[in-house]
Amino acid sequence: MSTGGYDPNKDPQNPGGDPYPSQGGDYPPPGGYPPPPAGGNYPPPGNYPPPPGNYPPPGGSYPPPGGYPPPPGGNYPPPPGGYGPGGSGGGFGPTQLSVGDAISFGWRKFSANPGVWIVMVVIAFLIQALINGIFNGFDFTVQENDGFTSAFSAAGLIGSVVSAIVGYLIEAAFVRGALSEVDGRKPAFGTFVQIAPAGAVILTGLLVGLGTSVGLVLCIVPGLVFAFLAWWAMPFVIDRNQDAITAIKSSYHAIRSNAGTLFLLALALVGLNILGALLCGLGLLVSIPVTIIASTYAYRITTGGPVVA
Repeated sequence: MSTGGYDPNKDPQNPGGDPYPSQGGDYPPPGGYPPPPAGGNYPPPGNYPPPPGNYPPPGGSYPPPGGYPPPPGGNYPPPPGGYGPGGSGGGFGPTQLSVGDAISFGWRKFSANPGVWIVMVVIAFLIQALINGIFNGFDFTVQENDGFTSAFSAAGLIGSVVSAIVGYLIEAAFVRGALSEVDGRKPAFGTFVQIAPAGAVILTGLLVGLGTSVGLVLCIVPGLVFAFLAWWAMPFVIDRNQDAITAIKSSYHAIRSNAGTLFLLALALVGLNILGALLCGLGLLVSIPVTIIASTYAYRITTGGPVVA
């Protein structure tokens, strides 16, 4: 019987209805929220207002999501590939060029792999001698021919052109082998024949030879200067796949960047080859590989290319 007071077992929205079902232990519904209003308009899940009260934020200085600052530093090295403006450029060699280091590097690499280099020098000599013999009848003396020497005959001119072109290809083959040495790989015979692009190689050799010849006619000194500044045109063609004009320009800028040291190195390398020629020519079997490797080492150091000791 009702007493007129509040009956916790009665539904306040339906006083005459059934009491609430027993919850066991007379505990209120979990969460302490009032029952949902009649009519079925339930709020979507998860959108309940926070309980009253001024609760402090959780302890700790946590940054907002997604707003993390970049890691300290910021001076990250560039990805590998490409040569820098100078120094070792990510390689393993020294960053400064010296004449002694270049020559000792050339000797060390040659002495570790002399067989293939000596054989390649011998092959180069034999090829040039064969070309000269084919176009001159294996007669190396100057013959008079209607007032002109045989050197100015049609066969002699053709032979000179063919000999020059073959010489450029041989030079490129030696540069390819020297680049392999500087990269830390002992060249095999197959390394020397990978001289593509042959067209750029031949054109570069012709332009450098022509410029040197014209300079020699102009009081000799301009020809020597041009030959010195175009010294590394062939390595730029082989190593960086540049065309002839670009390679000559690149050589000019690279040589000029360290002209003093490179001039001393050029004198030293020429002196080594002269000494090799004085030893009955047999010394060239050693001096030519050593000087080519030393020159390629200097090219890589000066242009910031990699060098593996």
